[in-house]
Amino acid sequence: MYTKTFLAAAAVLTALVAAPAASSAAPGTAPAASPSAAVPAVAPGAAAPAATTLGACGPGQLCLWPKADFKGRAVTHELASVDIESCTALPAGMSAQALANRTGRPVTTYQSAECAETGEFETYPGRGTWVPQTPYKVRAFKLWER
Repeated sequence: MYTKTFLAAAAVLTALVAAPAASSAAPGTAPAASPSAAVPAVAPGAAAPAATTLGACGPGQLCLWPKADFKGRAVTHELASVDIESCTALPAGMSAQALANRTGRPVTTYQSAECAETGEFETYPGRGTWVPQTPYKVRAFKLWER
């Protein structure tokens, strides 16, 4: 009896490892994308998708791009032109969806142009952080003391 149970369990485990994950989508609909998928699926023999190229951002700069994957014309800020721990709004009508923080200081980005914490906000370290896709449109930021 134990041998049969062990063999049945081994067969199920082998099937789970060998088979692709089952879709939870309803019949006739496309499966939803997995939020934890790090690499898109590639058919055998097909070329892998190109990796995102990091945007150009010099040492001591905070660079913000209007589109994901460092696309569009970046707006660049340096410590010399930004008041530390003060809200700095992006130019009127602009938002960012990608950023690089090379200021050496943490930066908090805000969904709100007034740095209101009622909207989304996120803090990124300053020793070389590249974010190809922010979780919301960035409209303002604060640089912090170390």
